[in-house]
Amino acid sequence: MPNRRVAVMSPQTRLAHARRRQRGRWRLPRLEAADAERALRNYRRQRRRAVAALLLLFAILAGLPALFALWPALDHTRLGGVPVSWLILAVGPYPLLIVLGHWHLRRAERAERR
Repeated sequence: MPNRRVAVMSPQTRLAHARRRQRGRWRLPRLEAADAERALRNYRRQRRRAVAALLLLFAILAGLPALFALWPALDHTRLGGVPVSWLILAVGPYPLLIVLGHWHLRRAERAERR
């Protein structure tokens, strides 16, 4: 008699699979014309704000090599035995990214409130 393989799974997995079979087909909700227009305006407004935030992010990240090219002395100046250019590259972007993320979030929430 050959050994039959049995799939072993947790009870939660079995429940999740059972629930999935019971549901009907998911349908996209239909919005009224005014709501659809408002949703589309909100989507476009937030997309413009996201593109602006991405452009600023790329400017920050692309600006670092330009900064190092303009001031080559940053490679030779040392702080604690580490070149200042390395410190700027390793530590500098993170506070800027946090500020950029906070700025973008505030703008997106303001766009939703309109």
